[in-house]
Amino acid sequence: MSALDRSWFRTGLAILLVLVLLAPVFGWAAGQVGYAEPLDNAAEATGATDAAETVNPGLMPDYGVPGLGAAPGTLLAALVGTALTLVLATGMGRVLAD
Repeated sequence: MSALDRSWFRTGLAILLVLVLLAPVFGWAAGQVGYAEPLDNAAEATGATDAAETVNPGLMPDYGVPGLGAAPGTLLAALVGTALTLVLATGMGRVLAD
């Protein structure tokens, strides 16, 4: 019996897809209320941002894709992050099950 035959697996994939599709909405809402990452707030409060130096900005800085707009960048970042996590978790599960 493959994983796709299990109803819980299909339900989980459907939930992940809905959350991925809602990611740009969450990003927009965070901007509307002025949300900032707690670690960024702590760095500002302690003055650490003055000495900060970006060594590696990452592939998807700030949960977006450079060159794309906010909503498409967030959607692509959510798709890639979710797919990578799902592939890694499935692979590790198969290795551990054997």
